[in-house]
Amino acid sequence: MPPKTRAKKAKTPTIAIPEAIRLLTDQYGPFPQEPRLDPAHEMVFTILSQHTSDINSERAFRSLMNRFGSINAVTQANVDEIESAISVGGLAKIKAPRIKAILTRVLELNEDSLDLSFLAEMPLDEAKAWLRQLPGIGPKSAGIILNFSLGMPAMAIDTHIYRVSQRLGLIGPKVNVDKAHDLLEAVVDPEQVFPFHVCFVTHGRQTCKALRPLCEDCVISFGCPSRERIQGLSKDTKPAAPKQKQRRKGKLTQLPHTPQITEQEK
Repeated sequence: MPPKTRAKKAKTPTIAIPEAIRLLTDQYGPFPQEPRLDPAHEMVFTILSQHTSDINSERAFRSLMNRFGSINAVTQANVDEIESAISVGGLAKIKAPRIKAILTRVLELNEDSLDLSFLAEMPLDEAKAWLRQLPGIGPKSAGIILNFSLGMPAMAIDTHIYRVSQRLGLIGPKVNVDKAHDLLEAVVDPEQVFPFHVCFVTHGRQTCKALRPLCEDCVISFGCPSRERIQGLSKDTKPAAPKQKQRRKGKLTQLPHTPQITEQEK
């Protein structure tokens, strides 16, 4: 009989999530959790942030607000006008009809109101389900809106969090991104969902990069079951204890996502 194919198992994490958050916050933080946009603005910004850089999405969002003055005025605009306003961010032909469709659908479901603050009063699963019925809103977008805008413990998994979580063995190698939302939300304490998000995003961007991870600069590499494979170390070589790196002085690291808006733009 042919030998059985051995299933590829998830790596066993050797660092607890709270400890990883603490060390990464010491390295990159602090990360104050302050709502920056109301849910409707956050929703539009989330669409603009898809498949583009933070800089371009912020430019597109600012241009949209400067053009129309308020999110309510955007609902009255036609798709061509929205497309023109967000063209600086890229993919305007795709994102303009999405913005129009999602705002129209919110008005239909919410009695002609864009006020989504009621989501904060709903159980988390129901709030996510309400947002997921909107066109273009998946698990990541719903998590961003609920977490960043309303402070709810909803997980939002982007490519950086997904990569870092797999390398640390928090999720298995065959777990897809959608499933990762549920798995990680279940093992991260609700009060740590936000710091988990910003710590892992920042770590994935600055250190645990996709092609050339900087394991020698990683403050949690001692607890990473993937380091040996990534660096090509022999099994009997112990990784050195993490170096205490000096935190950058001056301007805080910019949090992933969302710009500030003024009162006039609401």
